[in-house]
Amino acid sequence: MQTLSTAADISEMARQIRRDIVRMLVLSQSGHTGGSLGMSDIFASLYFNLMKHDPEKFWENHDQDFLFLSNGHISPVWYSTLARAGYFPVDELKTFRKIGSRLQGHPATDTGLKGIRIASGSLGQGLSAAVGAALGFKLNKNLNTVYCLMGDGECQEGQIWEAAMSAAHHKTNNLIGIIDRNDMQIDGAVTSVMNIEPFADKWRAFGWNVLETDGNDIEAFLDTVHKAKAMREQSTQPTVIIAVTIMGKGVPFFEGLMTDGTNWHGKTPSKELGEKALAHLAETKYGDF
Repeated sequence: MQTLSTAADISEMARQIRRDIVRMLVLSQSGHTGGSLGMSDIFASLYFNLMKHDPEKFWENHDQDFLFLSNGHISPVWYSTLARAGYFPVDELKTFRKIGSRLQGHPATDTGLKGIRIASGSLGQGLSAAVGAALGFKLNKNLNTVYCLMGDGECQEGQIWEAAMSAAHHKTNNLIGIIDRNDMQIDGAVTSVMNIEPFADKWRAFGWNVLETDGNDIEAFLDTVHKAKAMREQSTQPTVIIAVTIMGKGVPFFEGLMTDGTNWHGKTPSKELGEKALAHLAETKYGDF
């Protein structure tokens, strides 16, 4: 697995991941564009710099960090990242959402695809699994870190808060939650559909350490995760990072709200719009699938 040490190198990988996402979605004409593009910087930072993991030894998991993607509908960004990190052939990305593909619309476990530990996409459930994994590591006295990625709209789900309460009660300081705070969900702005503010205060009230950062600023995100990991030495409580991102980041006409008031949460670009998007995303040294 390739490790990238500078923000510039990680940014180039994130750009390649964005190119993969656009091409996957255009080929399948199905899937989620906005959140996948918005989280590319975070995924590239985690898998190519921050996490302890080894694709060749994925099932020998005692000495690896775990990552759970609770908001599983942004699977394109995860599949691209996993392929680029060596979990499966990059060329397999062209099978996204095809009949018989291992790369289903939401991550699944029935084919034993390396990199995926639980089926996800039923919103609200991922944090519960992450708490269980964190508890398991603590019981075994392992020093691994568990990461759980969630959406801000997902945090309207009650199960998130039950899991949050459980994590704090059991002092899972080896657990880091990362929330994609783009204020967008399928029906519009999170603040309009069901306001979750005061968001940071809610996590604090549930016993979590809270950090906030710009999820599209790679240097800021790296620094914030390092702070979160250091808190393990200072606190018995889990830590959540509220990462503010822009839905559709990287392609100007996919970013934020559209002129008609909708967003690119679940929209898929046409072939023509995909080509236009790729023109905004310069080619990288990694090459397209």
